[in-house]
Amino acid sequence: MNEEILSKFELTIPIERSIQAELLLLLGQKPSHGYELIQRLNETDFRTGEADTATVYRNLRRMDKDGLIKSHWEVGESGPGRRLYELTPHGEESLKVWAKYLTQQKAKLETFLRAYFQFEESLFIKKRG
Repeated sequence: MNEEILSKFELTIPIERSIQAELLLLLGQKPSHGYELIQRLNETDFRTGEADTATVYRNLRRMDKDGLIKSHWEVGESGPGRRLYELTPHGEESLKVWAKYLTQQKAKLETFLRAYFQFEESLFIKKRG
């Protein structure tokens, strides 16, 4: 397929919609500082491209305010203190809701792809016949 056409129709979930689920999962795995979370996001296969620092911190503040995560300052022996984020029980419940939602979206995408590949196969058969 023409790369220019493909880039115009690239289907991605906007970062603002998916980053909350990603952060909840990472914090469920291990309490982390903001910088560490950004590094971990960039090491996952969750997204295309690098995580935007401002977007990550904006979401962390919002999630902290909403009670999905909690944070506290850790005083470092060398250097400035850092804020440590961790998942709350409310955040665990929200992560479960995200997992259910994403599972439903996965099923819808699989249904769409099955229908598409059947369509593509029928075109191939028509062209051969």
